[in-house]
Amino acid sequence: MSASMNKVILIGNLGTDPEIKMTATGTPVCRFSLATTENWKNQAGEKQSKTEWHTIVVWGKQAEIAEKYLRKGKQVMIEGRIQYRDYTDAQGIKKTICDIRCDNFVMLGRMDDGAPRNDAMKGGSDYEDTAAPVPPSASAYPNEDIPF
Repeated sequence: MSASMNKVILIGNLGTDPEIKMTATGTPVCRFSLATTENWKNQAGEKQSKTEWHTIVVWGKQAEIAEKYLRKGKQVMIEGRIQYRDYTDAQGIKKTICDIRCDNFVMLGRMDDGAPRNDAMKGGSDYEDTAAPVPPSASAYPNEDIPF
């Protein structure tokens, strides 16, 4: 058994359209933001929510698929791992960025959610809408205060 593991699974909505670039060696890399929102009730029974923003990085053929089919607002499940990278800004200050390196993603919801990004999504595309059904909303569970 492995001594350690770095695994992330996120379900959320794209905050930006994917942006694809090519590396110097011609490998496609795609970036987009993903919002995940946690909802709960506080002790006074008031609804609370908190949204976290994640930077998703997709490489290779999956980057091309993400750029072609994903768009802002689309719900997606991301499976990957956390990666940190350092850089020095224009003022000479060292900064660290946390990315989620996507190993796999699944488009959730219906294919016709929102407008298509290009003609490839209109009739005749080789994309099949086999995504898992959207899970019920949190309000579908009557005992939201159960701590599990």
